Amino acid sequence: MVLNFFKSEAEERPADVKGVRHALLLFVKQQLQKAEGGEGGNIKGVCLYVTSNDAERHVYEAAVYADEPQKLKDEIQRIADDYAVELPTNWSLDVSFDDKVPEEATAAPNIDVAFFVKTDKHFIKQTATAYIRALSGETLEAEYTLQSDSSKINIGRDKKAQSDEGYFRTNHIAFPSDSASKENKFISRQHAHIEWNNDAGRFMIFADEGGVPPRNKVKVRSESSEQITKLHATHIGHQLQEGDQIILGESAVLEFSYQPQK
Repeated sequence: MVLNFFKSEAEERPADVKGVRHALLLFVKQQLQKAEGGEGGNIKGVCLYVTSNDAERHVYEAAVYADEPQKLKDEIQRIADDYAVELPTNWSLDVSFDDKVPEEATAAPNIDVAFFVKTDKHFIKQTATAYIRALSGETLEAEYTLQSDSSKINIGRDKKAQSDEGYFRTNHIAFPSDSASKENKFISRQHAHIEWNNDAGRFMIFADEGGVPPRNKVKVRSESSEQITKLHATHIGHQLQEGDQIILGESAVLEFSYQPQK
């Protein structure tokens, strides 16, 4: 169903979750059409910068589905489909709660949000190095180095693990099954993997078959907001931020950082 509320603009400043989301989606629709003239093939990513004060932050968090970021991306995709903005299949959405807004971003007229569209011209090959270390549970190495030019980095039980289909997979971040650590018992052979996303300029973690319910779990706890994100599907990733804690199974915990261990 086409979102009919886009036929009229709300001039008053909304104060509740529904009103903020309404205004946000209208603003996004207008900016997408303006950015590409109705053709979104060159759009690589959408960035939203939320600049609300602390008193209103909970309203904006609910409006952008902070606990379930895929919901907002799905709604933006529906808007693009309804208004013939042909977004590519791999477009990214980045929502930041930060007062630092780039000069290129456009501020919304009646809500505390700024908008920026990344297109082909913004994307050069980016490089980054990050580090993974176990805070709970035992891994074969004390610290793992991630490079943006690396291929998929598998996480699971044992370095060589046989899948249910019979093939063997290499876990680059491995929890040995013969460890005395009880946390290792809840790690799947195919639990998760990390990939570099050049469009987003971030490392992203994905749950694998053994890391989604009803099997084991993958959760990410943000150091900055203390928010916990659960990964429910293998095809939906989560962008990793400095200090994020990746919780695997019941209680094994990996820390993600751009700084090596001292």
